[in-house]
Amino acid sequence: MNTLSFHNKVVLITGATSGIGKATAIAFGKAGAKVVLSGRRETEGNAVVSEILAAGGDAIFVKTDVTQEAEVKALVDATLAKYGKLDIAFNNAGVEHSAPIIDSSEADYRKLFDTNVWSVIASMKHEIPAMLKSGGGSIINTSSVAGHTGMAGAGIYIATKHAVEGLTKTAALENATSGIRINAVAPAAIATDMITRFTGGGSDEAMNYMASLHPMGRVGLVDEIAAPVLFLASDAASFITGTSLVIDGGWLAK
Repeated sequence: MNTLSFHNKVVLITGATSGIGKATAIAFGKAGAKVVLSGRRETEGNAVVSEILAAGGDAIFVKTDVTQEAEVKALVDATLAKYGKLDIAFNNAGVEHSAPIIDSSEADYRKLFDTNVWSVIASMKHEIPAMLKSGGGSIINTSSVAGHTGMAGAGIYIATKHAVEGLTKTAALENATSGIRINAVAPAAIATDMITRFTGGGSDEAMNYMASLHPMGRVGLVDEIAAPVLFLASDAASFITGTSLVIDGGWLAK
């Protein structure tokens, strides 16, 4: 990751106020990119911007609810207004949910699909035309190992990530000759606030169990997702499109 340069590249990241999004925004900033961060939490977003600026980078924060297409369009428009183009997008915003199917509600479904699926559709809908104006780009969507397998007790979440996998492949095919590459990253359990919530508070017992699900014997770190995202966004991945890069400590190899 440290050898990749994104000098004069403009990067848009959703879900950038914490966790994987925050780590990736900082990594892009250190690699020379101009970074547009978005999320619903303005204080946290501005704190990430300050961290990038303090390290000599260039970044802005645009408060955005990615479930609302008008706000997604405004986010892309703000990116173009500030930096004049869009080269890379990391559609990372997402929420978790843990419940058996028989205990799930329509409200649960709407919340997860609006955030995890519709936001990806809306984002790509407006990012792709912006990238076409400058000759192409790279889009990376955040999927999950949950998009490659089943998981008892998380049916709606599993369904959303399978949807992201399908959307990524379809969008990649639709744009394969346009100069826009579209891929996904599929992490397993990563040490973030989300996994703490998913495990009901992140007790030692719960986290030890999550670690045991990975053949490497631990959960992943946010920087271990940021680095593959930067790779997929770079020219080093110029012949990679329509794929899902699984980053799972061996989870799916079992």
